[in-house]
Amino acid sequence: MDYVALPKIELHAHLSGSISRQCLHEVWLMKKEAGETDLADPLVEMPDGKHDYNLNTFFPLFSSYIYHLVNDLPALRHTTLSVLRDFAADGVVYLELRTTPRALPRSGLSKAGYVEAILAVIREYEESTSSSSSSSPASTTPQLHTRLILSVDRRNTPQEAAEVIDLARRFQPQGVVGVDLCGDPLRGGVAALQPAFEAAHHAVPGLGVTLHFGEAEASGTDEELLMMLREWKPRRIGHVIHLSDAVKREVAAYPGGLGLELCLSCNVRAGMVSGGFEGHHFGEWWKVDECTVVLCTDDVGVFGSPLSNEYRLVAEHFGLTEPQIRALARKGIEVIFAGPEEKQRLREIMDVAAS
Repeated sequence: MDYVALPKIELHAHLSGSISRQCLHEVWLMKKEAGETDLADPLVEMPDGKHDYNLNTFFPLFSSYIYHLVNDLPALRHTTLSVLRDFAADGVVYLELRTTPRALPRSGLSKAGYVEAILAVIREYEESTSSSSSSSPASTTPQLHTRLILSVDRRNTPQEAAEVIDLARRFQPQGVVGVDLCGDPLRGGVAALQPAFEAAHHAVPGLGVTLHFGEAEASGTDEELLMMLREWKPRRIGHVIHLSDAVKREVAAYPGGLGLELCLSCNVRAGMVSGGFEGHHFGEWWKVDECTVVLCTDDVGVFGSPLSNEYRLVAEHFGLTEPQIRALARKGIEVIFAGPEEKQRLREIMDVAAS
């Protein structure tokens, strides 16, 4: 089966973690030539073939390196465009990209300016690919459509979290479709962020909520995880690794059903699960009718596994047939944060691909 040609939906992809090492190298070369960085070459800092980042080494990679390299408007635009092109080349037809809003003082960008810049690149990319397909009607490659999710970091203060929700409300008409809880799960509880997520649910109609959920043993007690499900009312949750039987029952019985964003290569390569790919909890969840499992990459630039490879992995390790692979890809349509028109576009794309 051609897993690249398979039309795919990506719902859990962090912008900064999805930048290829080659693209980071290009940014580094431009900055080095201009005398704007003392950082080591990304191809040295992140050697080709190194994907074994764990929870102790993963987050510092961003805070001490990637964020310092992608620290102005030209770098942000260059890397965002590269990420879009990479997903499109891998056969992704719908992408929900997520990012934590951050100011870029070197370019005079506020957090709002940061979000606006990313949305502008998405809009420009879609306009260019739309005009290209119009001028080449023989092309059968479906167009990538991208939406944006704004992330609240666990380290955020209640005020910072509220600002993210306000930015999501402000930029919802331009393509922001949801908010996310992310960040280092070793940083402790999230009770202080509850007002922001309640506001996201009640004050911003149509805004989706997704949560990093149980990705580490330290990422939540049963009480906290159940509170997040019941009070924050997510439509999707990500990783779902360290869940007690009580929390699993609540996930399976969630009103309206939950989307589960599962990232096999990330979890295995970061040592977040035991037993390798065969032991991944995808095998537990993908046949649970009450939930919708969606394969995702999380951070393809770090872990080196594009979405096409994630589908290949579940076929290889869990014995999914081609019809089951296509059905798995299609199920994700029902839990995207975009509206009915986009869902219908995706159904038509997948119908054509399967015919």
